[in-house]
Amino acid sequence: MNGAGVPLLVVGDALLDHDLVGRAERLAPDAPVPVVSGARRTTRPGGAALAACLAAADGREVTLVTALGDDEASARLRLLLPDRVRVVPLPLTGALSAKTRILAADRPLLRLDDGDGRAAGPTEEARRAVADADAVLVADYGRGSADVLRDALAEAAARVPMVWDPHPRGCPPVPGARLVTPSAAEARGFATGMEARGLSTGAEAPRPDAPSARDNAGELHTAAQDAAVLVRAWRAASVVVTLGGRGALLSHGATPLLVPCPVTAEGDACGAGDRFAAAAAGALADGELTEAAVRAAVHAATRYVAEGGVRSLGAAGPPPAEGGVRRPATGAELTRDALRTATRVRAAGGTVVAAGGCFDLLHAGHVSLLQAARRAGDCLVVCVNSDASVRRRKGEGRPLVPMADRVRVLRALECVDAVAVFDEDTPERLLAELRPHIWAKGGDYARTDLPEADLIASWGGQVVLLPYLDGRSTTGLAARAALTPNRR
Repeated sequence: MNGAGVPLLVVGDALLDHDLVGRAERLAPDAPVPVVSGARRTTRPGGAALAACLAAADGREVTLVTALGDDEASARLRLLLPDRVRVVPLPLTGALSAKTRILAADRPLLRLDDGDGRAAGPTEEARRAVADADAVLVADYGRGSADVLRDALAEAAARVPMVWDPHPRGCPPVPGARLVTPSAAEARGFATGMEARGLSTGAEAPRPDAPSARDNAGELHTAAQDAAVLVRAWRAASVVVTLGGRGALLSHGATPLLVPCPVTAEGDACGAGDRFAAAAAGALADGELTEAAVRAAVHAATRYVAEGGVRSLGAAGPPPAEGGVRRPATGAELTRDALRTATRVRAAGGTVVAAGGCFDLLHAGHVSLLQAARRAGDCLVVCVNSDASVRRRKGEGRPLVPMADRVRVLRALECVDAVAVFDEDTPERLLAELRPHIWAKGGDYARTDLPEADLIASWGGQVVLLPYLDGRSTTGLAARAALTPNRR
């Protein structure tokens, strides 16, 4: 899809999040607790406000319905929200909730919670926003914003795609929600509570002799049963249980679909659930099937963690101009998106990997190379020859697949984080802008054959050769396709 995505309504409880990040090199003399020194403080939107910001960063217009008051935290949050997020306030009793994390070496040590504010009631403007919505994300943080609009949300669920991110202290999702997104721990808690109250509707509870939830099989077994219980109890179209680094398990009430993470992402997972829910809601808003929306959400959450999580938000810059292009269509827009991705990863201390080629008639050799390249770092940017560049290199009749289609196929691969396009015969100019830590090529190249090798070395980067599947080539595929069936 070109152009901005379908507008999204986010309903839920906004929070104000603070991080104090410093060094912990000794224990206090009066108690066995770490002393954090040299702390720097950052403040950002949290809760439903973070989900709204992430959806806006995807290039869509977002309306946020949330409870805000006249307190200092509410005023600070309003200033932090980007222009693409329109706020429809609900009345707030008490002060806006704020979370403060204390971290050392990027590892959380302690969290402090302040503010006990709750939504006091609905407004006509909020009801109209729900009634007019084309798609809805409910980001429930247990502070009443979804509760006071429950009737309006129930009507909306029968009309438009709705994703509901539940909270243990919040109300249950309204019947008819397209997708509900609890974590594994939340799903276990919800299902156990229903079983204790006799509300389970047919799914068998885990037996004491079932595999332990600590091992992989046990975790999937428990998540599948919990999801089936929740689909029926909540009368939801589907429930997806998020499994952290293992991916997500999608259930419509029967045999579930496991969607694994494309790569292992190490880092701060704070906000990953909001990233998952916002990506899923956006995909459903744009007409994707639930299974495709969950795959997109797993990929988005994995990329979010790999790029540094909430730390990457400040480095992302403003949303794209000119209508907020969500999936860039031109070579220049694609390249700008790739540069932003590389900047975020680098700012978060991650490793940027780049790979290049024509990728005309994508085949198993290409996919194997790209998967291996992605495992070498924290993001993979694929540098693709433009149509004119391919024609100069390969001759008339090439490319067989135009740039827009080649890019679309590459971006659909879970191992690819961004695609950039270059018009020259070689990618040196583009690489000089990207400055990747690793430049990955197939093992059929020799280092002396790469004109860009010296350039990569000039900023301390490394060229690596990766195993390449023999016998796979676009030229060979095209020649075989041109043969009549009895000549193949």
